[in-house]
Amino acid sequence: MAKIKISSKVEQSEWEALQAIASESQQSISGLLTEAVADYVRKRRLRPAVLSHLEDSMNENEELGRRLAS
Repeated sequence: MAKIKISSKVEQSEWEALQAIASESQQSISGLLTEAVADYVRKRRLRPAVLSHLEDSMNENEELGRRLAS
């Protein structure tokens, strides 16, 4: 997969923590950032789908929910 170069600013304390994690896990900063971005994107895309499914399920089972609550 093609890689692109990015530039950003982060708090120094967060950068130092990331460097420590990279050193401890013997991974590159680039690898950790790629993993973090992929995880963030996956969570952001999944959440609306999960919430939509949950809402559909609640609507479909509204009567059952009332019966279980009483």
